[in-house]
Amino acid sequence: MRVWYLVSDFDSGRSFYKRALGFEETYVDFDDKWAQLERGQTQIALAVGDPNPEGPVATIDVDDVKAEADRLRASSVTVGTVLELAGQMRLVDVFDPDGNRIQLTQPLE
Repeated sequence: MRVWYLVSDFDSGRSFYKRALGFEETYVDFDDKWAQLERGQTQIALAVGDPNPEGPVATIDVDDVKAEADRLRASSVTVGTVLELAGQMRLVDVFDPDGNRIQLTQPLE
């Protein structure tokens, strides 16, 4: 499943997801201004449009949610509070420059 995010600036949006979140760009259509990106099992697509911060949320599995949250905050990325769910999972919300939400998750075993 691919989650679509609308961004106000195509090039800045692509750069954010690649640089800050480590996505690999697998397809770009410069004429219609949309791109497909992947990180592990997570697939997203970016297109130019009116961002919808209440829209769908992609999740990215990471080894250490706390470390990723700290790294992103140090890069001036908007990051929420790290939550731990009943000793089963840690998660944190990360927001792109348009306010779209991505969730980092870490299973605790």
